[in-house]
Order: sequence, then structure tokens, then C-alpha cells
Amino acid sequence: MAFIQTSDTLTTASVADASLSNLSPTGTVLNSDAPNSNATNPDLEAIAPSNRSPELQFILNNINLPSLPIKRPLLMVGHGTRNPKGRQDLIDFGILYHQIDPSRPVIPCFLELTGPSIQDGIDQCIAQGYTDISVLPILLFAARHNKFDVTGELDRAKARYADTHPQLTFHYGRHFGITPAILNLWKNRLTLLDSPEHNPNGISREDTVLLFIGRGSSDPDANGDVYKLARMLWEGSGYHTVETCFIGITHPRLDEGFRRARLYNPKRIIVLPYFMFTGVLMEKIGAIATQQQVNYPDISIATLPEMGIHPQLLKVLRDREIETQLGTVAMNCELCKFRLAATGDSPQTAGHSHSHSGHSHTDHSHSHGHHHHPNTPVPDPYAQPEKYHNRIWQVP
Repeated sequence: MAFIQTSDTLTTASVADASLSNLSPTGTVLNSDAPNSNATNPDLEAIAPSNRSPELQFILNNINLPSLPIKRPLLMVGHGTRNPKGRQDLIDFGILYHQIDPSRPVIPCFLELTGPSIQDGIDQCIAQGYTDISVLPILLFAARHNKFDVTGELDRAKARYADTHPQLTFHYGRHFGITPAILNLWKNRLTLLDSPEHNPNGISREDTVLLFIGRGSSDPDANGDVYKLARMLWEGSGYHTVETCFIGITHPRLDEGFRRARLYNPKRIIVLPYFMFTGVLMEKIGAIATQQQVNYPDISIATLPEMGIHPQLLKVLRDREIETQLGTVAMNCELCKFRLAATGDSPQTAGHSHSHSGHSHTDHSHSHGHHHHPNTPVPDPYAQPEKYHNRIWQVP
């Protein structure tokens, strides 16, 4: 089953093929105003006005982002994927964001699975003469990667540069989270599916079930946010109901989500994968939806694409960057399992000092907790719900 095609995002071609062909191997968007650099930026020069696509020029002309209080370099940290397009999407996102405001370097990098790594990105900043750096997790929810793994990489960098650059400072920002901009993005997408082009049989929303798919996490707090967002999207929508499921780690999984959706005897199921960019898991969702359509031909199944490089995400990105500069980063930590373990409010305890006010991390080390080998299947430790429930509140 092909994903529904939408026209509200910028494709790789929109950002400009010329830029992508000349992108540096590290994916870095440099800046000619760097303290120790007089070099021009070939990546940006490649997208001269005459080479920009109409879509890109429209975005540059019409998107209105607030000014940055500080011209501080930005490290954009994506999760990482083995899917080449998914990797390129994050890099293109950084390129476009820098195009809108080239006042400071923007450096896309990844936590795992592909490069450039977080350490590579930090090295790039140091090489350009910067030691005061904003770091943003390009992640939708505050799960382990956001709270634990990215911050561990920052700790590791500070240790590496302790002798040569003891002044190295990171201003760690907030995940994208639940925002009006993202809710509006999906509401507009769902409105598109009401059109005759995508709903030729005119199936009403009352006869439609919305199937909301999250990535799935080992952090109960993040999984709860997926349910919250799904519910907020459903409120006032007119759909018969919304079912929430996940593609990995936690439960219910996608096959179970489809089973639950069918219990309402819908004429149509709209599959909404809550992902920022494409990747292996998006491909898996598409394959499962295709098989479901084959198995249940009497139910129309429409599968939306990932959010992609969308103007609304650019606005959220700017909000998060400004928060790092004003020191106003705020996260709800009351149900963070790492905090509960540290305070003794969880059955499992660990000496984890965790503060989201300025996001300081002291006297602890971070271990990623799992490894990725490209040719070796990784067993799913959470495949059975009972095993998941037995382990989920544990901390590393």
C-alpha cells in the first residue's frame, strides 16, 4: 500500500538537488561568521535564488520565525536510521532551517546507526572556535534517548575536552513534544483525506476509526504522551473513535491495533504513523497496512505519511532553540522513571542525579544499553507483554 501523498511538506528535491550533491561528508552546515573561519559556505551558495525550487522559495519568503536572542551554534541531534532517505531528511531539515536564518552554524548529527555522530558534530563546533553550543534533540517525545543517551554523549564530550577546552558548555533543549503546531499539522492532513480524491466513496468520519501509531519506548511517561496526543487529535474530530498502538518495544503493537480498530466495524481505517521522518519502521508500517488491506478488502485503509520537512516543524524547532538561549527549557519530570528511581519512589532505585532545569548531569555515566549490528537480528526483549510489564519501570 502506498502512503497517501500530501503537498504540505518539502521534499528532498525541494530543498535542492544541487545542495545535496555538494553536502559535506559530515552533513555540516557551516557559517562564514564562525570565529576562526573565513570560509564561505558551499552548501548554502549551492542553493542560490536561481536554483531554488518554487516550494523552497515560497517557504523562505513566507515563513515567519522570531529572531534569535543569541547567535550561538546549534547541534541538531536526530535518532539515526539505516534508511538513506530518513538520514537525508534530517540533514535537509538542518539545511533548510539554516537557509531561513544563516546567522549561526547549524550542525545535523545522529545518536546512532549512521553519521555524523554527536561527537563529530561537537568536534565541528570546536574546530570553528565555538565552545558555547545549543543542543536540540530532534525527537518527538522525552524517552530514554532524550533523557539519557544524548546527554551521556554530551558528558563524554566534556570529558574529552576537559583539558583543552574546559569552558565547553552545552545548553540542552527540549524535545518537540505536544504542541498546537503539530496538532494543526495532523488536523490539516486529516481534512485532506475527506476530499473526493482520497475518499472517493465518501465514507463519513462517523464510520471511520483513526489508528494512531507511536514509535514505542521503554519509558512509560513517553508512551503516555502518545496516548494523550492521540486523544487530543480525536477530540472534536468526528471520527468514531481512535485506537492507539505502537510499532515496537511497548504494547499494543500494530497488528493488535488493527484488530481493535476492526471491533468497531468501520468502513474505513485511517493509519496515522506519528513519525517525523521516514525509516525502517515507516516501511514496516506500510507493509503491515498493505497486508491488512489484502486480508480485509471490505474496509478501506488509508495510510498517511510521516510529517516530513514541514513548515510547522520549523516553527517548533525555532521555539525550542530560543528556549535554550533564554534558559526557559522546562520538562515535566514528575513521572520520569529515572527521577522516581533517584528519589526512591520507584520499586527500583538508582543513583541518577537528573535535573531538567538547565539540564545538568553530574556524577554519573551513561551507557546506551543496547547495540546495533547491521547484519545481526536483534531479539525483541519486549515481544511478550508480560515480559514488558516486568521490566518497564526498571532503570539502567
